Amino acid sequence: MNRAENIRRLDQEEFDLCILGGGASGAGCALDAALRGLKVALIEKTDFAAETSSRSTKLVHGGVRYLEQAFKKLDFAQLRQVRHGLEERRIVLQNAPHLAHPLGLITPVFSWWEGFYISVGLRLYDWFASSRRKSLGDPEKSDLPPSRWLSKTEALQMMPGLSPRIHSAVLYYDGQLDDARYCLALLQSASEAGAVVANHLEVIGFQKDGNGELLAAIVANQIENSQPFDLKAKQFLNCTGPYADHIRQLANTDLPQRIRPSKGVHLVLPLELLGSDKAMLIPKTRDGRMIFAIPFEGNLLLGTTDEPYSDLEKEPVLEANEVDFLLETLQPFVAQKIEKEQVRAGFGGIRPLLSPNHQIIPPSLKAMAGKKSPNTQTKSLLRDHEVEHDPASHLLSLLGGKWTTYRLMARDAVDAVCRALNVATTCQTERHLLFGAAGFGQDFWKKLRTESGFDEDVCQHLASKYGMHATVPAALAAHQELSERILPHFPFLKAEIVYATKEEMALTIRDFLARRIRLETMDWEAAKQATPIVAQWMGKTLAWSTAEQKARADEYISLLDSFIKSSKHT
Repeated sequence: MNRAENIRRLDQEEFDLCILGGGASGAGCALDAALRGLKVALIEKTDFAAETSSRSTKLVHGGVRYLEQAFKKLDFAQLRQVRHGLEERRIVLQNAPHLAHPLGLITPVFSWWEGFYISVGLRLYDWFASSRRKSLGDPEKSDLPPSRWLSKTEALQMMPGLSPRIHSAVLYYDGQLDDARYCLALLQSASEAGAVVANHLEVIGFQKDGNGELLAAIVANQIENSQPFDLKAKQFLNCTGPYADHIRQLANTDLPQRIRPSKGVHLVLPLELLGSDKAMLIPKTRDGRMIFAIPFEGNLLLGTTDEPYSDLEKEPVLEANEVDFLLETLQPFVAQKIEKEQVRAGFGGIRPLLSPNHQIIPPSLKAMAGKKSPNTQTKSLLRDHEVEHDPASHLLSLLGGKWTTYRLMARDAVDAVCRALNVATTCQTERHLLFGAAGFGQDFWKKLRTESGFDEDVCQHLASKYGMHATVPAALAAHQELSERILPHFPFLKAEIVYATKEEMALTIRDFLARRIRLETMDWEAAKQATPIVAQWMGKTLAWSTAEQKARADEYISLLDSFIKSSKHT
């Protein structure tokens, strides 16, 4: 993943397929298409997984909420979504075991009837997963343990932080992933398969023939001060998630809007609040949503909300009223009094939801229609996907979807690409191990510790982020300064800054802290403390002057301060 060489190739060569967007769907499409033998380019406006794909709840799941709605409303679309999720859950866990793993989730209940209802529903969830495996010719036992109804004593033993007021609890299993690192592993795997990928490249327009068909994307480099260049491809695939309408209308101004953006936020609390390696599912809030409290990177991730969001030019952030809502929702389920001061960090993300029946007003009629949409409720919209073909520009757009089904989404999109290119190939990704996964075992960190001499927490961190490739940043740490921790109480090494900059296309301080090691996600104050050190070592690698290092560090710290302020003040 040499960015300078890749940009040279993007400028000078022609590709079978150019993918716009480096999130989960774009990365999945790049790997799928490259494994089918297509000559693939992928470009991302900011950093890989910088938007929606790094801001998820970190769950790999079929969707227990969808299953409940499917039976309550006899909604077969919801049932199809559960089926897809459960099929793909196993594959996500199997193909990158260093980045994804099973996760137990405990649902506390306050009455016998509530426990019975949820227990029956989750047994149905287990059965549905099992029946799908058998229908696919995979009769082996599940890779996840079955759900079970816990007594109050069992529940408090598993999760000591639970409120003593509970009656009992139900335990079930889904999966968990490090979303940003998983996306990066997909792109590293695609690169190994021949794809040419680069971040911080923005599409600012298209070249078209006389009929309006796309010939090339006009690309601007967001990092280097250079002239835009033309990226030529036979087929373009739009995988820009919530921003898909922008690309669609760059390609064809007559296209109606398709995306209904929805904002969801998470906040981060101390893990000691629950005192468990298992997660908590709160089955219903006052406005009918589900909330998850999930262990992640030694902290407790709490979310999410679901509200319409219209200002796509503005980054969604955690706001004070959202903090209040989430803490108030969690409080009845835990014994300890939660204080706002315990919130360590938080983030907002935008879901790329598709409007029901796709009856969206074309841009030319927006002024006549006014600002209000006929349906302002986004939490009722399904997280399904669609591959759209525009007959005028021949742009393909992969719309909607969610993390768990990224591979299925990619398969459908690349199938459409192959039909457009008249190429007869089939998807090869179901059993393709991702970058760092081949040969990985859960005890690999012990071998790494023996060979490197690093502390246990450092080796566990390196193994969980890089898999079998952890030996590369570990080798860089042979240099005494690089073997030091970035911060005393965190497992991150200075060697990782150099590795991410040289090998993973981390080009900004935020690329590294938010998406390579996830410190911004976990602890804003710690991220501020780490910033000058990250600026120094990135600066050495990227030839930043001392003044530029300070300016970049000050800018990032100012951004973190704005997040802190937003979470505390309405």
